[in-house]
Amino acid sequence: MVRRPVAWIVALVLFAEALGIAAVNWFLGVVVDRQDMSLAGLDPHMMSVSSKIGGIVFGLYFALCGLVALLVALRDRAPAGVGRVLLISAAVVHGLLGAFAWGLIGWTAFLAMVVVLGLIVLLLMTYDGRSGESAGTAPESGTGGTGGTGGTDGPGRTDGPGGTGSDRSPVTPPAAPTVP
Repeated sequence: MVRRPVAWIVALVLFAEALGIAAVNWFLGVVVDRQDMSLAGLDPHMMSVSSKIGGIVFGLYFALCGLVALLVALRDRAPAGVGRVLLISAAVVHGLLGAFAWGLIGWTAFLAMVVVLGLIVLLLMTYDGRSGESAGTAPESGTGGTGGTGGTDGPGRTDGPGGTGSDRSPVTPPAAPTVP
């Protein structure tokens, strides 16, 4: 399937991005420190230190998101809880960075951000809510038709999602409410 390779690619991209963000911000901090100029009366040393700290914080954030993607790839399970929130926030950050990149840098940076955004969304969407089971396992509730019986429990009964037996009625939406 496509789930594990996408998770591996997302993990590698986020780790590379973490390193790149940290390195660029560190470099900008060094440049500001060596210029020894102030911006509207701000202390150059403080701007340098804050750029370096910001680079480390964002680098650690993207590295943590990459770790979540790596765990998804290794376990072949959907991210849950804090990991899912981290990946969703990384997708939002890439969407915002893409919007800013379009205006400030150009369409190539925008395209790079949109590709990473698409990969993260693909990672989140390929695990379709089955957070407790891996890709190759059948559910524990007996609705998988295992054991070579062709999916039947007996004459006229078939397994399916939501229970067994041929007496099931098809799923229909509830009636629309009426106003008296």
